[in-house]
Amino acid sequence: MTVILGLTGGIATGKSTVSDYFKELKIPVVDADVGSRAIVEPGTEGLKKIVEHFGEKILKLDGTLDRKKLGEIVFNDTEQLKKLDSILEKNIRKWILKQMNDYLKLTPSLIVLDIPLLYEKNYLSEVDLVMVIATSKETQLSRLMKRDQLTRKAAELRIASQFPIENKMEQANVVIDNNDSIFSTKRQVYAWLIENNFLEKV
Repeated sequence: MTVILGLTGGIATGKSTVSDYFKELKIPVVDADVGSRAIVEPGTEGLKKIVEHFGEKILKLDGTLDRKKLGEIVFNDTEQLKKLDSILEKNIRKWILKQMNDYLKLTPSLIVLDIPLLYEKNYLSEVDLVMVIATSKETQLSRLMKRDQLTRKAAELRIASQFPIENKMEQANVVIDNNDSIFSTKRQVYAWLIENNFLEKV
């Protein structure tokens, strides 16, 4: 029987590091960020709807979505963020579930759904277990500012757009502490996989 693991965390807490590690171990991963890009590629219904609402200013010269410019709009206006979510949510969910069902046909012991907004967008009904990748608030802020070249205020706004990491940790089946080194994080994930016999089966 295949176990569906929901992988989530907060922005810049290191979820992608863990997601990549699962891939290294040949464990199937459905990456919602990949899906969010696929559904707004040129010619898609998703991109058409975004342009209809936000205007062509959110397009690059080659016709692709300027995610940074769009982010500047929606992370400074909660109503615009809600509108963007409503435009894309159904298409993203459809993409994720299709990928998951394709993997289920291969009957692996574990499938990982890498979904940043797993709690916010109510994917709990789609998973058997939830793993949250967590850091302290200050570590999260520092990493986000450095990664995306943001001011502290801009980084705080992005973090505030998600559920507090503490709330996610309380509801998780397993919490991975990513305050330390990548090696420490991977060691925790590996120990969990061994303990649950997933590595022996994949």
